[in-house]
Amino acid sequence: MFTAIIAEDSKPILRNIKALLESSQLEIRVVATAYNGEEALDYLHEHPVDILLTDIRMPKLDGLALIEQAKLLHPQLKVLLISSYSDFEYTRKALNLQVFDYLLKPVERPQLLEVMERMIDQLKKDKKGELEPLLGMVDPAYLHAFELSSDPLEQISYLFVLGKQPFTEGADKWRAQLLQNELSAASAPYKCRVLPLNASNGFIVLLQTAVKEKFPTPAAWMNAVRSRLLEIGVHLSMAGSFQTVERDKLGPRCEQYGRKLNNELNLTASVLLDTDFPIAQQRWDNKALIRDFIDMIHQRQKERFTLKLAEQLQKWQTENRRIGELEDLVNELTNAFIQALPEDELEERMKLAADIPNMYALESYSHFSSELLKWSEKSFEQLHARNRKSGEELFDQINSYVLLHKYSQLSIADLAQKFHVSPSYISRIIKRYTNSTFVHYYMQLKIEEACRLMQAKPELMVKEVSDALSFSDQHYFSRVFKEYAGCSPTEYKEKLRSQT
Repeated sequence: MFTAIIAEDSKPILRNIKALLESSQLEIRVVATAYNGEEALDYLHEHPVDILLTDIRMPKLDGLALIEQAKLLHPQLKVLLISSYSDFEYTRKALNLQVFDYLLKPVERPQLLEVMERMIDQLKKDKKGELEPLLGMVDPAYLHAFELSSDPLEQISYLFVLGKQPFTEGADKWRAQLLQNELSAASAPYKCRVLPLNASNGFIVLLQTAVKEKFPTPAAWMNAVRSRLLEIGVHLSMAGSFQTVERDKLGPRCEQYGRKLNNELNLTASVLLDTDFPIAQQRWDNKALIRDFIDMIHQRQKERFTLKLAEQLQKWQTENRRIGELEDLVNELTNAFIQALPEDELEERMKLAADIPNMYALESYSHFSSELLKWSEKSFEQLHARNRKSGEELFDQINSYVLLHKYSQLSIADLAQKFHVSPSYISRIIKRYTNSTFVHYYMQLKIEEACRLMQAKPELMVKEVSDALSFSDQHYFSRVFKEYAGCSPTEYKEKLRSQT
């Protein structure tokens, strides 16, 4: 529905035009009438209107002056001029003011409806055209609803980007209509339009440039908005400037302001950023810190990691660090935990990453910190569970390999090279599953095999058994055999003969 105001000093003519429009069933609603140009202009100062129907000759302010000043207030305003034959010269001048059309008195219903139908078609085309630069940037559902409204957008305006301050309450009030109401009240009598962004939880504000008459600086306007929203429990950060932006430049400028705001967002205090005079915040190099945390993940140092992370989160809150630093740290930790899990465990890897976004929506930083620490502990438990599983698998592979090479001379370095892990890790795995060192484990297998050989082939000499099992000499073999079997190889052979 489009809105219209009628300015006509003749009461019968005004009533007739109003009645014709209201009975026409066109998408027009007469929102005001005026008996002179000043009354009409006063209304237009306070309210956006789509259509002006005005007489030329009126007291106090004539139709031409009204049109000229109304166009300054609302450049997209459509004007239908009403004149008499004697005013034709005025009508010709009015056409230079981009009047949509004119009608001669007396106004007849068919001519009025024909002009108004054409005017409505043009208004709809204009509406689609002015919204086109917002496609892809503003939430499509909201744009569709906005397209059906008659609320105009300024072709040139100031632009601000709004983002909800992280870790604060008021998420249920972070809605376009509520923000529209509050920002309109804060900016009154000047107009603003709040539009939800498509790719984020943020909003853009298009602000009438005349607002500078009330707020001399962007900071003054942003502080007024923040104060008003804090009264209803909404915490936000903002970025923008009193640089005019044309409609076709909104996309690039919005991205620019959005990046600047994201770069300056803090953990605990909101940011009001005049992009013409950016804040000189201290920048911290956290690369070494992040490497330390990643090393602790690789080394499975759960307790040390948890303690250090808790200390760091508390320190960053005290220092009011930037939210971007926290996001960088959390992203690196997430990647490190995911990479530590095998690629075939896709579900576990995806779940690790999926748990993070919800944490940023929590209403306090302390709650976020608590949940991040719980998430880290759970991630370590997954790694430890995987390590236990992979340790069993690795020991089974080592044991099978060693059993096949009892007749060789294996070292722990050979196993490390074979299974692509460190010698110390091989040592820990064998200790975990045999409760002995690699040397004792390997020698035990060799001596058991020596006993089996001597049972199966009593005719074998001790030296032949020693050589078969790759001992360096017979005396060393005999010494090791006695240590593990409790008797010498010769004594063992005698026991076997006595048993037959």
